[in-house]
Amino acid sequence: MEIISTIFYFLIVIGVLVFVHEFGHFFAARMTGMRAEVFAFGMGYRLFGYNKITGFTFGKLSESAELGNHTDYRICAFPIGGYVKIPGMIDESMDKNFIKTEPQPWEYRAKPVWKRMIVITAGVLMNVFLAFLVFYFLSITRGKNLIDTTEIGYVSKGSTASEYGLKEGDKILRINGSDINYWDDVQSSLYIDNLGESIKLDVSRDGAPVTISIPKDKVGILGDKPFGIYSAKVLTNINGVISGKPAEQIGLQRGDEVTYFAGEKITNPLKFVELIRANANKETEIKFIRNGAELTSKITPASDSTIGADIVSKYVGPVKEKKYNVVSAVPHAFGEMYYYGIEVFFKSIAKIIKGDIPFKKAIGGPIKIAQASAQSAESGFFSFIGFVALLSMSLAVINILPFPALDGGHFMILLWEAIFRKPVSYRIQIVLQNVGFILLIAMMLFVIYNDIISIK
Repeated sequence: MEIISTIFYFLIVIGVLVFVHEFGHFFAARMTGMRAEVFAFGMGYRLFGYNKITGFTFGKLSESAELGNHTDYRICAFPIGGYVKIPGMIDESMDKNFIKTEPQPWEYRAKPVWKRMIVITAGVLMNVFLAFLVFYFLSITRGKNLIDTTEIGYVSKGSTASEYGLKEGDKILRINGSDINYWDDVQSSLYIDNLGESIKLDVSRDGAPVTISIPKDKVGILGDKPFGIYSAKVLTNINGVISGKPAEQIGLQRGDEVTYFAGEKITNPLKFVELIRANANKETEIKFIRNGAELTSKITPASDSTIGADIVSKYVGPVKEKKYNVVSAVPHAFGEMYYYGIEVFFKSIAKIIKGDIPFKKAIGGPIKIAQASAQSAESGFFSFIGFVALLSMSLAVINILPFPALDGGHFMILLWEAIFRKPVSYRIQIVLQNVGFILLIAMMLFVIYNDIISIK
């Protein structure tokens, strides 16, 4: 069932992004007087489709079918991407037959450069528009809730943070020179802004300033492992118990708050889990709160280092709420788009070039996207559409890069024509398209292989 749900959410995400992007090209083409012969989900062989001339059909469309100004809406064999086939254009369909004929008024090549530029960039603009709508919607409906503390509540054993002396109760003031005001700043600074870099933390410990520097090789890639610090004001609650397991045998119930285990105060669910593992097959004292009363019992974790309980965290500290109205949500939405879609993207590219982040760690393909889609869906509707918005913005940025076979590559060809008043020859366009397409396929195969070997 997990695999089915992962595939399901992946298809939803890809379907939305492909539809929005290709609809941009389709709509712009029709509005500028061009025909759109094909609107395809996927690439390769036509599985089935519909148009107003032949109706609903399976398999390859008959070559004798004359669609005129109508479009064939189709599903193709390989469910990665999609395309809109506009006559008179060198594109991923590799159709070159039109070169030998005179330009027709409804063809791409017959239109002025500025109209062709609109059509080429319309897909990217639609992806940007989708990202804006989602971020705008999230800003108005949810605002932004910030964990209003920078105090460390727990440092996991054996972690980098523990090795370099960070302690419970430390209040983080700055990371690599940037002020830290909320725990959200801690997370974004460690796992996004300074990913792959050495870390310098300025903290307040018992009122005294302390600086902790961690070299890059010791920090590692924090996407693979946690840094090891968790915020204060976090409760450890029981969300459910398994029948016949130690937790049920001693009477633990959903909603119980675990406060002590093996003589240590529980300040984070991870600490509780670590103590359970350290006390497998040992009778251990546990304290928990139920309906305001503290209860004590003895429990013996099983040999597999579990007690048969679903353990969850609950933050009970101060929260800074930021609300946005229909006007103030606009700059906030653009700010989120810029940060996640542009700033983080190009910072990551720079770090890959510098060698701070291994290429194979930074690039994710269909399998990783599918996994992330399912994980975001499990976190709720708002998390899921936020993930779609991030992918939409990323797709827009990647597509506008001046690379052959991408929208940005087509735009550069048009820009050349606009500047020098002479179109790039079909021969050169075909070579660029073929080379770009081969490189993109090679890249896709690499990221799929990388996804497979990274599966855990």
